[in-house]
Amino acid sequence: MPGRKPQLENGERFGKIFCTTEIQAAFIISSFVTFFSGLAILYIFRLLWKFIKKHHKRKEKDILNLISSRASFLRRLYINGAFRDRIEMLLSAQTLVGQVFVLLVFVLSIGSLIIYFINSTDPVGSCSSYDDITIPIDLIFNAFFSFYFGLRFLAAGDKIKFWVELNSIVDIFTVPPAFISYYLKSNWLGLRFLRALRLLELPQILQILQVIKTSNSVKLSKLLAIILSTWFTAAGFIHLVENSGDPWLKDRNAQNISYFDSIYLVVATTSTVGFGDVVARTSLGRAFIMFFTLGSLVLFANYVPEMVELFANKKKYTTSYQVVKGKKFIVVCGNITVDSVTAFLRNFLRHKAGEINTEIVFLGEAPPSLELETIFKCYLAYTTFVSGSALKWEDLSRAAVEFAEACLIIANPLCSDSHSEDTANIMRVLSIKNYYPKTRIIIQILHSHNKVFLPKIPSWNWSAGDNIICFAELKLGFIAQGCSVPGLCTLLTSLFIEQNKKVTPKLPWQKYFLSGLKNKILTQRLSDDFAGMSFPEASRLCYVKMNLMLIAIEYQSMFRSTYSGLILNPPAQVKLLKNTLGFFIAESLKEVKRALFYCSTCHRDVCTPEMITKCGCKSKTRQYQQGSGLVALKRNMKDYSTVRIQDAFPRGEESLSSNTRIFQHDSRTENDDQLDSSGMYHWCKSTPLEKVILKRSSKYEFRNHIVACVLGDAHSTLMGLRNFVIPLRASNFTRQELKDIVFIGSLDYLEREWRFIRNFPQIFILPGSALYIGDLHTVNIEDCSMCTILAPSPKPCSSPTLVDTEAIMATLNIGSLRIATGPQESSTTEGITTEYNECSERKFRRVPILTELKNPSNIHFIEQLGGLEGTLTGTSLHLSTSFATGAVFSGNFLDSLLATAFYNYHVLELLHMLVTGGISFQLEQHLDNEKLSGLPESSTFLSGRMRCKMGLLSLDQTILSDIQPRRTFGQLFCGSLDNFGILCIGLYRMIDDEENNPEHRRGVCWFVITRPSIQCKLMPTDLVFCAIPFNTDCCKKDNDVSTTQAPYEIINIAPLTSETPLDLDRPAATDLMEEKSLHMFYSQVYPLESSTSHFSESHQTVLGNKQLGENVESNGKENIEKEDTVLTPT
Repeated sequence: MPGRKPQLENGERFGKIFCTTEIQAAFIISSFVTFFSGLAILYIFRLLWKFIKKHHKRKEKDILNLISSRASFLRRLYINGAFRDRIEMLLSAQTLVGQVFVLLVFVLSIGSLIIYFINSTDPVGSCSSYDDITIPIDLIFNAFFSFYFGLRFLAAGDKIKFWVELNSIVDIFTVPPAFISYYLKSNWLGLRFLRALRLLELPQILQILQVIKTSNSVKLSKLLAIILSTWFTAAGFIHLVENSGDPWLKDRNAQNISYFDSIYLVVATTSTVGFGDVVARTSLGRAFIMFFTLGSLVLFANYVPEMVELFANKKKYTTSYQVVKGKKFIVVCGNITVDSVTAFLRNFLRHKAGEINTEIVFLGEAPPSLELETIFKCYLAYTTFVSGSALKWEDLSRAAVEFAEACLIIANPLCSDSHSEDTANIMRVLSIKNYYPKTRIIIQILHSHNKVFLPKIPSWNWSAGDNIICFAELKLGFIAQGCSVPGLCTLLTSLFIEQNKKVTPKLPWQKYFLSGLKNKILTQRLSDDFAGMSFPEASRLCYVKMNLMLIAIEYQSMFRSTYSGLILNPPAQVKLLKNTLGFFIAESLKEVKRALFYCSTCHRDVCTPEMITKCGCKSKTRQYQQGSGLVALKRNMKDYSTVRIQDAFPRGEESLSSNTRIFQHDSRTENDDQLDSSGMYHWCKSTPLEKVILKRSSKYEFRNHIVACVLGDAHSTLMGLRNFVIPLRASNFTRQELKDIVFIGSLDYLEREWRFIRNFPQIFILPGSALYIGDLHTVNIEDCSMCTILAPSPKPCSSPTLVDTEAIMATLNIGSLRIATGPQESSTTEGITTEYNECSERKFRRVPILTELKNPSNIHFIEQLGGLEGTLTGTSLHLSTSFATGAVFSGNFLDSLLATAFYNYHVLELLHMLVTGGISFQLEQHLDNEKLSGLPESSTFLSGRMRCKMGLLSLDQTILSDIQPRRTFGQLFCGSLDNFGILCIGLYRMIDDEENNPEHRRGVCWFVITRPSIQCKLMPTDLVFCAIPFNTDCCKKDNDVSTTQAPYEIINIAPLTSETPLDLDRPAATDLMEEKSLHMFYSQVYPLESSTSHFSESHQTVLGNKQLGENVESNGKENIEKEDTVLTPT
């Protein structure tokens, strides 16, 4: 090439000489010959080795020679194996020497690449002589690379696989030309650009040096290494072929292009933007550009956006939260997903709409998805996301946990491994408390047995607002209350759900139900004018004067300043103090402010609740006169001051104060009932499992019992049936009021649960299935007070709809049963109508069911005619007919309690007390520290038994019938509170119009009305939700003893007496009509009903003596042939 000679002649003075075509071919051919010859040799050696081994086995006949040869072979194998292991240890960087060795190889590779960059400034057609100092240095580097290549070759198990690895190809195509250059005393650029592929080892080197530690940084370093090595290698090939030209054209189309121009061309090609100032002219260069363009599209589309996202997220989500003085914020961590964040924001922001001054800092362990980012952008004024883990102090510092108002931990209730979920959240609490002990923690826990670990944390402080929301405890507690008092589960749930969707009621009963959904449990400090009043006086004043329902107070003892606790409907002996915290059922915070602003002087003559506002004399100091508020109330509300008791009591008893009479305690019952050491629950000695197992071949005469269908198996996670049993065994029920509990389910599962419930009386187990009609016959389900369906944590499934499959199938199976009633049962007594449907001159009723749904959207599988919205598809659970009637429950609303606990933990404490049967947070640690034990002789907890209990009373068959007048709910509320100390909070009303009854094909249906208005007119068939003081005799007083009916037998069959013992060994009855003639008529409502079996412990003893239990391995597989004319499927 004549144009190059003057340049080369000038270059010879600087150690540059002209490189002929033969010399260039020698450098390239040496690399290819080394690669292919080595590959062929390795392959031939492998074939020979296989042939020798096969031939050696055939010729080996002498056993001694065989043993000796094998021994020598094993010895050689051991030596080779030990040597190979040491080399592998050296190359894997597991020792300090190995790390130094690996780092040295990488540094020398980068040094060799830098020498290539320096030499690339010279024309490609020139060769560097050894006068250039870079050539001997590069030779030394390549000598070290050959030594490193040999070590890796010896350590490789599969030689052929090693030979074709990327790092081996780099060494094969760069090391031999270095030794050729030593022989020719000159060096050529050639394929030395392949050293750029060593940049792929950059992430490993950075990890060894501990420069990068996080997953994002490792990922970013890998992306950078891939992109840089690809660019440098492609630019080196373009630089070679464009400066050399096509070989078949004798370099006539060659062009002088620098290495920097080659990189520029490669980058422009990668970005799919061609400017045309630098182009490839050779055929080899253009062919390479075509293939490289296709590869660059994949490279650019995958790696570059990912790098940009990593850079953006690292800058966006790894920065620290900036604390602004005077601005409050909370930290939320745990299960940060689209569903959990959406539910939390909806519940948290609704409490004070338009007044939110608390920012929410989400601490997530993974960067947010695009959908989650969209949610954060919609709530940009309230939310901030920080990427990190609550288990790392540096991330807690970036989230500024020490300055937060509270730290809220969200759990995942739909996870497959609930124990691991609880353990992870407890570790988060421990990490946060260790970082800053004063941080207020509100945590969601799935299982109650995991709660015991949290109070053991030294810095855990209940009084500072630390709180636990246990899903299993609250969920099963709600269901238990629904089993004890029908409809109570719906009433309590409605006080905590938020209904934002506007619904137009189509039927009158729907209007009443929707009005009740507007009420919530709210708290407010009472005015000082309430000081000195009794609770009945204060509650009456609030309801009539302010349209507020006061149901409980936080009581501060005057004698023990350290004692405080919530009391539901306290007796008249408890006097209110100044600054007492009251718990109200009301519609808004604005309404409950009336209790704070009330002034007995200024508001004495006010009759409109809206007129009770802050007055001018509130700043003055007034001497309170006891009862002044009540006097003013009676003066202005004459209709309610005339409520009195009819002459139904003896004169001597009438002169006694009604409140004093009601709270007299029966010491005989107190001594007979055996309670646990806390005095909060009924207790019995530990009962062996085999003594409570029922035979599937028998028919048991249970009456007014609770049937719990458990759908778990031997591998299911324990749901904690103890939380279901505890509210049903609360000590504020007398022993006669306890209902038998019969569990139907897998014996393998119930055996695991039994050790937690074996100290509670009147519990029985039937190995079987709710999907099998024969097992339902066995436990006499036709006479149960409630049948509930319980399912453990859902297993992983393809669709969220399928999580409730078993529960829905069991509900349909039980709901399809038709129970025949006799002529004596199909009557109406004192306004209470039996639940039946006439069909072919026979009358039937249905089994009351309470079903738990994991997925609320599955309500349409249970609904018969749809919910209040009038559509079957997409019906909301809380607007459905099944929910209104108390037939279905879902724990999805429990997510809202996290925000409730932050704003007002007193509300959560009241809910916990109502649902669990009266247990407080302070008492939990005592119950978890030891197993349930018998009541000591000198117990100081026995007074806790005097707490109120929830019940359902009839207007005509209980003491409520003695209140006159009682045309409206307001008159009933005041009369029952004044005369009996009973607090009425809602109604359970019959849908008596068969055409408007959504379940008219099944019988009479009842719905819940929460906190009816004062002027709400009562129906004769109404049942009243009440908070009843302990040992209050709710029987209707009548001079005719023969017609006296117990309050627990309002609309149900009568309990068995001592003359009619329950024989559990009696075979299945063929004609139950004769037995039912001994009892009263039946209905689905069973308020505060006494158990038909008055045997409790003795009942279980009889079971043990008669050997009733037997282990049944198969559940639902036995086919019991029975002829039962009473219970037949539809």
